[in-house]
Amino acid sequence: MLGATTMGLHHKLCHVLGGTFGLPHAETHTVVLPYALAYNAPAAPEAMAALGRALDTADVPGAVRDLAGGTGVPRSLAELGLAEADVAVAARLAAEQAYPNPRAVTAEGVLAVLRAAYDGGRPRTDF
Repeated sequence: MLGATTMGLHHKLCHVLGGTFGLPHAETHTVVLPYALAYNAPAAPEAMAALGRALDTADVPGAVRDLAGGTGVPRSLAELGLAEADVAVAARLAAEQAYPNPRAVTAEGVLAVLRAAYDGGRPRTDF
């Protein structure tokens, strides 16, 4: 089914992480989402503004991370069992093909997103 459609950065990363490294589907999406939001934020100001209004915050990626963390789910790819050495491999795999995304997907950008998600700290906005 996924081969018949396109996907943005968040879903592409989760597809690579789950399919290649066996990470659990829902938890991987939960961990990656705040960092993909932070990466795409400069290219999607209207969407971020709408999310900000819905969450009553100016820090949408941070609020999404906090919301998920409040449920006790893992906050990092490291907690999900991804090896640090696999971060660069996953970034390369995710950046190999072009796909639609609000912001241009670069190998450096994907690597920065995955490193941040691996660490699980507060999402940065300077990707």
